[in-house]
Formats: sequence, structure tokens, C-alpha cells
Amino acid sequence: MPRLFTGLEVPESLGLSLSFLRGGLPGAKWIDVENYHVTLRFIGDVDERTADDIAEELSRIRRDRFEVRIEGVMAFGGKQPHSLVAKVSQTPPLMELQAEHERICQRLGLPAEPRRFTPHVTIARCKGVSHEAVATWLALRGGFSGSAWTPERFVLFSSKASRGGGPYLVEGDWPLAVPRLGSMGYARGQSRVAPIAARLHPRFATSVA
Repeated sequence: MPRLFTGLEVPESLGLSLSFLRGGLPGAKWIDVENYHVTLRFIGDVDERTADDIAEELSRIRRDRFEVRIEGVMAFGGKQPHSLVAKVSQTPPLMELQAEHERICQRLGLPAEPRRFTPHVTIARCKGVSHEAVATWLALRGGFSGSAWTPERFVLFSSKASRGGGPYLVEGDWPLAVPRLGSMGYARGQSRVAPIAARLHPRFATSVA
């Protein structure tokens, strides 16, 4: 069973901007641009029935689209840094969407996520790189600020447990509604599955209008 997590995709234009930060830190393992994403809820290895239940519950979410913005680059790990990340602004719509994913996982019997949610895009793994080297890199590049984007959907990804940083497959995706003036509800979108994901994992397959 693949390792699962939910998240938001990073648009190609922003991914290109983030890719310009690569380099200048010997020992860092840079994430491929096509694997940039904002993790909402790490799920892990689950059985097929639980995966089906998660997909079903995710399909019931009704949320409007919202803006996501990069607000700088930082390191995770304190004195022993392990990752370089582009920090994402903690806006109420983003935090509420993540909280809904967390509630779904807990309702289905998965353990609560022990870590506080800090939205980010991982751009490099730097385990084993000195704190001083990371601090120098951040002093030169930490002021990066990317433009905002508005995700059109949230995604259920899978990854191979033995390979950090991708490649990731889209197992299922569900739309975020375009806000409608004067409407108190959310547009009802149909869950969709990327063709390659449907072939690999048919339990998520649904017809596409």
C-alpha cells in the first residue's frame, strides 16, 4: 500500500521561482520542482478499506478557493537543521481546510497528528549539513518572497516510503469552489482521479464529466 498524504499543488510559475534557490549548500538534497507541494495532512501507510474511507470523506468537503502566499524561506530543525522550506502564510481558510482533513483522519481512527501544523513547501533536505552552513545560506536567500496563488483543488497523494521527496502520484483530487456572491454554500464538485492514478489504484477511480 502506498504512503498517503493530502496537500495542495504548487503552480509551475512559482515552482520555477523556488528552483532558483537551489544550490550553494553542499550536502543538501534538493527536491525536484515537480514534487513541490504544501502538505495538509500526512496519513501514512493504511489498508485499502481505510484509503477508500478517506477518499469518500474528502469528497464531501465543500470549501471555497482561497489565496496561498509564500512569506520567506527558513530551516526546520533548530540547531540540527534537517529541511529548507518556503514558509506559507497561515491564513484562516488554509488552517480551516487542514483542520477538516485532521478531523476526518481522527474520525476514521487514525492517530492525531502530534506536530503543530506549519504550512510550507519543502525545497531541500539538509540532514547532516552544519547549522552554520544553513545559516549562511539563509542569510543570502532567506528574503525570498513568492507571489500568491489560488489553488483550484486539494489532492490525495501517494509516495513510496523508501524515497523521500517524491516522486508523488495524484490518487484523487477534489475541487475548491469559485466563491459566488450572495451564496452561503459551496459548489458541489465531483471527485476526479488523474488517469495514471486511476490505472494504478482503481479503487479511487470515478467517472469524469
